[in-house]
Amino acid sequence: MRRRGSFITLEGGEGAGKSTQMARLKTALVKAGHSCTATREPGGSHGAEEIRDLIVTGTANRWDSITEALLIAAARRDHVERLIRPALKRGEWVLSDRFVDSTIAYQGYGRGLPITLLTRLRRLSCERLMPDLTIILDLPVEDGLARAALRKGNGEMRFESETIDFHRRLRDGFHKIAAEDPERCVVIDATQEVESVSALIRAVVRARLPDSGL
Repeated sequence: MRRRGSFITLEGGEGAGKSTQMARLKTALVKAGHSCTATREPGGSHGAEEIRDLIVTGTANRWDSITEALLIAAARRDHVERLIRPALKRGEWVLSDRFVDSTIAYQGYGRGLPITLLTRLRRLSCERLMPDLTIILDLPVEDGLARAALRKGNGEMRFESETIDFHRRLRDGFHKIAAEDPERCVVIDATQEVESVSALIRAVVRARLPDSGL
């Protein structure tokens, strides 16, 4: 029977460099001989990408917090069922730019929704599926927003337009998530040079998931 693949998520605030580091990690895993699928949230599957446009565009107050959480849960359900689970069953390694921890950080610590409510939504959308490893890229809020401001043309600035206090709350939230689940989560200083961050990520994956071959 083919072994289930491993599931790694990259988390962090705006401008933390998740997309860049995920692409580098995928390249390293493919060189090590793995079949690897890279994806993102919100989005990843066709239906979830359609919902993504509703979530990440428009004004900061486009949705109230519960509506936003429900949209994210709907997108995640489609993403998990149509892309993540099938890829893992095929034995592929799956890398995702954001997953359930972003919901806890953004809608929980950022928006103030009860964590218990968000946990119930998580169980509804992906049942028992959780990442094997979560890498949280951390940097000061001001630095991250400055980096994010350099991204142009995609119109996906709804969360970036939130208050500085909102972004500070979600950064604190990511640290709390990591502290509560140290076996799964590792925080990496994302203020370093891109290659230095990549090397740290590869070292973490090698130590936590020895069959990675990195």
